Amino acid sequence: MTGRARAVVGRWPWWLQVGLVYALSRLVTAGVFLAVARQQGANPWGPAQPGYGPFINFWDSAWYQRIFDQGYPSAIPRNPDGSAQANPWAFYAVFPFLVRGLAAVTGLGWTTLASTVAVVAGLGAVLVIHRLFRLVAGPGDSLAAVALICLFPVSAVLQIPYAESLHLLLLAAGLYLLARHRYLAAAPVVVAMCLTRPAGLPFALLVAVHLLLRWRSGDFPWAERVRGLVLLAVATAGGWAWPVIAWLVTGEVRAYTDTETAWRGGGLVLFAPWFDTGRWLFGPVFGPVTVVTVGVVVAAALLSRPVRRLGTDLQGWCLCYALYLAAVLQPQTSTFRLLLPLFPLALAAVFVSRSRAYRITLGVAFFALQIVWVAWLWRFSELPGGGDYPP
Repeated sequence: MTGRARAVVGRWPWWLQVGLVYALSRLVTAGVFLAVARQQGANPWGPAQPGYGPFINFWDSAWYQRIFDQGYPSAIPRNPDGSAQANPWAFYAVFPFLVRGLAAVTGLGWTTLASTVAVVAGLGAVLVIHRLFRLVAGPGDSLAAVALICLFPVSAVLQIPYAESLHLLLLAAGLYLLARHRYLAAAPVVVAMCLTRPAGLPFALLVAVHLLLRWRSGDFPWAERVRGLVLLAVATAGGWAWPVIAWLVTGEVRAYTDTETAWRGGGLVLFAPWFDTGRWLFGPVFGPVTVVTVGVVVAAALLSRPVRRLGTDLQGWCLCYALYLAAVLQPQTSTFRLLLPLFPLALAAVFVSRSRAYRITLGVAFFALQIVWVAWLWRFSELPGGGDYPP
């Protein structure tokens, strides 16, 4: 883009600039999907070389469509040994039921509506993220950070029938309202977020830290304290809502946790999967050492000066969510996608340098890795033992 063109675009309203960045990135990502689809062989979801619509309905999109069509089972399907089989209870309800509601109104089907909802929610997400970033950064840095988010290696999920884009919208809105101390307005947003993707508990932890810091500052009127405690109670309850709903519907207390662990082949033990994976990859000695080293490096990065410039709320969210992932996640190829809620780090990356060459290089690297993500993980290529690495 020439200097004159940049000057013209710079005079556009902020929402139009953000919308243009988002639209262009989605078109480019659609081109990546189409190019990779031409290399797709026969797969569990259909024949070789599918079109764009069928191709983006791979993987968990099929689970969401099953919920759209059939809802949730009233009992957890189990193997002869009593372990849970993979089933829809691992996938939260807001996204597929929103699409179902729109289908009832419009008469359109899953294939059209699900991807449309994802794309529109992604647009809403980047618009809210820009406003959130403007609380701590100037317009140029905020727009550059939004561009990096649109080019994230996993940003392809913003236009496929997954709940990620809707969750990103609700998370960004919740963080914005929290940062503006609009606690009661944030409550319904947080409830919807908690029923879209499992991020309620780290958000509740963030709210607790936020309230504690305000309490210690002394600038915290009693009326706001009460409203803040209401939000804390709502976020905490929301974090446990989906497991409780699964329990009430199925009559099984462990319905949700058993379902979640069905994909990992073992029970939920906090922090242990990281060390198990480390030992599997690097051996009994270097495995734990590697995990601890990576943990120290991540913690140091999250406490670095560029991340501190995000402010206590955004830095606090990144710390709380990283701690949550460390506690409950089974590390695998899906882990890359689960890093998307750490989107404030895009602004921290922008804070590292004002060099245009640095920012362009970072964006190009992100997009190159996006091509790798789609070609390696989204494209199904059966492994010798069956199955493939999940995206």
